[in-house]
Amino acid sequence: MNTKIYKQVLAHTDDLLAAVQADNQQEFDRCYTELKLLCETHENTDKDHPVQWETLADFTDDLALAITIYQQALVKAETINDKDFRSSIGFSMATLKVELGDNAGAIEDLEKAKTSSNKIIDKELKAEIHDLLEELKAL
Repeated sequence: MNTKIYKQVLAHTDDLLAAVQADNQQEFDRCYTELKLLCETHENTDKDHPVQWETLADFTDDLALAITIYQQALVKAETINDKDFRSSIGFSMATLKVELGDNAGAIEDLEKAKTSSNKIIDKELKAEIHDLLEELKAL
């Protein structure tokens, strides 16, 4: 990933978190719009990367819209065959689907995330994927 863009995404993340902590919706909306513009500007270019889209989805309040954005991020992660992003995005989508009552969809996302997570270093994420998957299958 382009270092300059990564730093921009990180700065937007910091600004969004600060706006949340300050309970400043106007500032949050401004920062969110800037992050969205960054994603859209780089979409389908050599600067496009799943981290931009995953971050945008992370800060999207509308759960259905967030899932749609995560799906965009997942396509980009699959394109570059990044198992870390495929795992984290799949887990995030699954947790939102659970909130929306779509356990079957969540299980499907978790199965894919579990397969992707077999070759990642993040043991905590692996455990979270495994645990939520087992919990949903037990229902």
